[in-house]
Amino acid sequence: MLKRHTFWLWMAVVFLFLTGAIHSIALCVPQVATNETERQLLDLVMNYKQDMGAGFHRSFWSLFTALSACYTFVSLLGGLTLAFLLKKKAPLGILKGVAGIHVIVFVAVFLVMLVFTFLPPIVLSGLVALFLTLGWLTTPKGELGS
Repeated sequence: MLKRHTFWLWMAVVFLFLTGAIHSIALCVPQVATNETERQLLDLVMNYKQDMGAGFHRSFWSLFTALSACYTFVSLLGGLTLAFLLKKKAPLGILKGVAGIHVIVFVAVFLVMLVFTFLPPIVLSGLVALFLTLGWLTTPKGELGS
């Protein structure tokens, strides 16, 4: 079972969906200050709008929310793409190619998470990168020609 590429790719799909779900829930949790310094910081992050050029005025909270939503959508896109290819029993050449692209993207995501975030996203993105890499390595080479 551990040598079957489909096992590892399905594990990646599960963790991509889990990552997206957890991250989308975290977007809805209100931020609450526990002291005066945190209150000032949250007030500035949420309400101070910087001129971003061309008439755009956004707060850092708006930028943070947009980037966080993008992480959720990238996780969803990765999971849906792999799940679709696995359900349709795509040719091995296509599956290996798409899995390879996913490995590149999600290893990069993991490295960014490792440097800039905290434990839960590091662990989840690390597991996604690991399962994708194992799935890609165990997927046999197939023909792409028609």
